[in-house]
Amino acid sequence: MKHRLLQQGRMLPSLEARLAQTYDLHRLIDEPDPKAFLAAHGSEFVGLVTTAANGAGAELLAALPALRVLSSFGVGLDKLDLAGAAKRGIAVGYTPDVLNDCVADIAMALMLDIARRTAEADRFVRQGKWSTPGLASFPLGRKVSGARLGIVGLGRIGRTIAKRGEGFEMAIRYHSRRPVADAVWPHEPSLLELARWADFLVVITAGGAATRHLINADVLDALGPDGFIVNVARGSVIDEAALVRALVQRRIAGAGLDVFENEPKVPAELMALDNVVLLPHIASGTRETRQAMADRVFDNLQAFFAGQAMLSPAPLS
Repeated sequence: MKHRLLQQGRMLPSLEARLAQTYDLHRLIDEPDPKAFLAAHGSEFVGLVTTAANGAGAELLAALPALRVLSSFGVGLDKLDLAGAAKRGIAVGYTPDVLNDCVADIAMALMLDIARRTAEADRFVRQGKWSTPGLASFPLGRKVSGARLGIVGLGRIGRTIAKRGEGFEMAIRYHSRRPVADAVWPHEPSLLELARWADFLVVITAGGAATRHLINADVLDALGPDGFIVNVARGSVIDEAALVRALVQRRIAGAGLDVFENEPKVPAELMALDNVVLLPHIASGTRETRQAMADRVFDNLQAFFAGQAMLSPAPLS
């Protein structure tokens, strides 16, 4: 007998095929009335596969009374009911580490783009402005090498970003609730002071209620008119309305954003600005990394059903 597995949302086709071959897989997305289906069949499932974007809230877990394991595609845990899973003894796996490099690469790409104005310069050329007599020359950018890099959150990805920054000979400091024991970079206890010091503020802290609007108007004002912000964490970490005001009023120099508060909705004000680079949440979006994430989802399940420890268990407390 194959273990009965429920799939929440879409997955990579290769992962779906692998899951379907190994387990008795059912895609909830195929049901015209998911609630009715769960009411009738929810007790049949012992495993759940989901993504960080789709999550697995309290309502879904309650509809799966026999659930023993949850394997999530992604590193975001804010949409997973970890407390509820812990109470019921449900094992939860996710996919950290395998995406560190790609997220760090996107953070650096956004930093370079907003500072050196590469996307803006591309539009300048494509619109024929470079070859139009009488137009002003393209405006100067900001040097990244040797600049001050502040990192909000020094987890696995934050460390990788810091190492990338060292390659650009940047001065680096970080902010977190507590100093990271083996970190070689200075810890700044005050987020406001880190923002005042930094030329570039990169946000890579966890999402969820504890960090909602951590980056607010005060932090943006501390960053100042010459400072840039990059967000590769979760859209909820930045007060998006305050960020829009700061950008429109030029109270900060620019922003590079891979995430937004209400994805896929992006404020129209941001789209109209040249000092903002907007990405559709693609930080881990390479063939290599997404395949590694898919492999980790599968391997976490395999380990659990074999009575072994998951490769990447999520922290449940």
